[in-house]
Amino acid sequence: MKVTFTGLASFVSTFCVLSFVSLVLAIGTDFWYIIDTSKRENSSSVSLSSHSGLWRTCNFHNQCWPFMNPFGEGRNLSDSQRQILNMQGTFIVLLPLSVIVLFVGGMLGFISMLARAYLLLLLTGVLLLFGSVLSLAGICVYTAYSAAAFKEAVGISGHKSLEGIEIYFGWSLVLASVSFVGELCTAMAFLLASARVTQLTNQEEDE
Repeated sequence: MKVTFTGLASFVSTFCVLSFVSLVLAIGTDFWYIIDTSKRENSSSVSLSSHSGLWRTCNFHNQCWPFMNPFGEGRNLSDSQRQILNMQGTFIVLLPLSVIVLFVGGMLGFISMLARAYLLLLLTGVLLLFGSVLSLAGICVYTAYSAAAFKEAVGISGHKSLEGIEIYFGWSLVLASVSFVGELCTAMAFLLASARVTQLTNQEEDE
């Protein structure tokens, strides 16, 4: 099957926009981590269910609170608590940085597609590949952070205090995963486009 440059350009544009929109929505929404206490509350009028984003935690009455250090401001923190705080700071940096890389890569990719410049296409592919690594790292750190925070909560409160509570990842994390896949496909497409430009240039020189 012959790959045309126009077809690659259409593919790249679609996946680049999809990746950018998905990641911006993921970062801006608060459904990364969901705690459902409905089974435990039964007929209680006060709901303790919540959903969390990267920056804040909200209940299901649209009331939100920014993330704060749950271990207090003291210096007597355990190693696991320090690790949790470090992981929180890490994914808060990695995911927005990936958005910036994706935006810059998209602009550079638009120029390189118009110019059909081999070096620009190659640079864009490498840049977007780096951005996809940042996204994947951010997602992995967040899942590890969630697991560590849950383990710490169990250690403090005990298993019985969490009976009847359902905890799961939400659709914001799914959007971030979709963005990672789209960003990776876009990077591969730019690398393929750079190879295609080289092939077309060689054919023109032979003629």
